[in-house]
Amino acid sequence: MTSIKDVAREVALSTATVSRALRGLRGVSDENRTKITEAAQRLGYVPSPSAVGLASGHTHTVAVIVPHVARWFFGEVVQGAEEVLRAAGYDLLLYNLAGEPAARHRVFQTDLLSKRVDAVLVLGLRPSLPEQSRLAELGRPVAIVGAVANGLYSVSIDDERAARLATCHLVDLGHRRIGYVGGSLDTLDFIAPSARLAGYRAVLRERGIRHYRDLEDVGDFSVTGGRDAALRLLTRSDRPTAIFAASDEMAIGVLRGARELGLGVPEDLSVVGIDDHELAAFFDLTTVAQPVREQGRRGAERVLAELTGVRPPDSEVLPVELIVRTSTASPRDEG
Repeated sequence: MTSIKDVAREVALSTATVSRALRGLRGVSDENRTKITEAAQRLGYVPSPSAVGLASGHTHTVAVIVPHVARWFFGEVVQGAEEVLRAAGYDLLLYNLAGEPAARHRVFQTDLLSKRVDAVLVLGLRPSLPEQSRLAELGRPVAIVGAVANGLYSVSIDDERAARLATCHLVDLGHRRIGYVGGSLDTLDFIAPSARLAGYRAVLRERGIRHYRDLEDVGDFSVTGGRDAALRLLTRSDRPTAIFAASDEMAIGVLRGARELGLGVPEDLSVVGIDDHELAAFFDLTTVAQPVREQGRRGAERVLAELTGVRPPDSEVLPVELIVRTSTASPRDEG
């Protein structure tokens, strides 16, 4: 493969001069620029896109910072963002934090992003003030997807409202012992767990329904976690007649746990989730649907608008919708 050194040797000039000429920079005579260009074409030399990017200050790459890339929600958001970026000629550089505080520090608080990317998408996290300062120092467009942060553009849903819709649905059906399966509140400042738990508790309080802290469990936003939480909740002597799971993946796990215990859904247990996961209809799962891929698309469109000098849109809160399927019904006996 022909290198820049081969071109420099061919025209008897320094590699620095050849580099400046091929990048269109000043400091090269017209005669030498022509000689260098012709030699590069003759030798078949193609400059490295990454090298050109570093030299020009533009890499045509957007960083996407993800708390857990294996989770369905984040995978769908990344898919939506990638579709928009690819169509605009941009690459996506994924940083998967995998739930590790050390990884978060490495991405936000070091020079890892410097000179590598033209913009940054942060998924599901609210950057701390020091992290916001570091992002500002980059001097690049930043968008928050699936969370809200003061002073930064964001596109998200109202997670508390989504939880309220799900919980109100169960209350309206007549349920009074309503369990909750959510995520850990200590994981990387991931916003959804705390907001959805708050929505669930608020409905119980406002509707005058006793709050049983023992009916709340952690499902880690996974099918396995939801199943394990369901087994703990449903083997209690005062088991709930309904469970609100803060994601469809956890809700599907709850369905599996109920089946293992010989409980019928919705005869013995009503189950509702959030997302409208691609498998939700298959399991006839009642859920609160959110536009997941669209959040990724909007975030990507926002940073691209800034990069191209177009006036970017303001922060957005996208709508959610309760979709009732056969996993919920009135309780047979509240006892």
